Amino acid sequence: MTTTNKAVPAWNGAIVRKWLEARIAASQSAQVAAQRGGYREQDDCDKATAEEMVCTILRGKNATDEPTAFTAELRALLDRDDYIWRGVYDDTRFDRHVRTYLRKLIKMTKTNEGFEKTGRFQ
Repeated sequence: MTTTNKAVPAWNGAIVRKWLEARIAASQSAQVAAQRGGYREQDDCDKATAEEMVCTILRGKNATDEPTAFTAELRALLDRDDYIWRGVYDDTRFDRHVRTYLRKLIKMTKTNEGFEKTGRFQ
């Protein structure tokens, strides 16, 4: 059995910032679609709102230039007690979605994979 050591690509802050911008636009579109769905789509709206909040907070940070600084920013956000953002239907559910999304970003930062995917759906 052979194992291949997959080399981690070099960190590129510009790609991360472009990805954050793309995710903000995609999450806003997802929110609009979910709001049109009414009550049954509120969870999807909260999930998209969580993604928008996290990406909006991170996009203006210089931490995107260095993976260790970016991870520190993500962990600082994860350590918050609660999250306040506009357009949230259920605060508890929203907090859970924010924390899940932050963990996903921490994992992406660790492996430096996924930031090149800027399509609307991921």
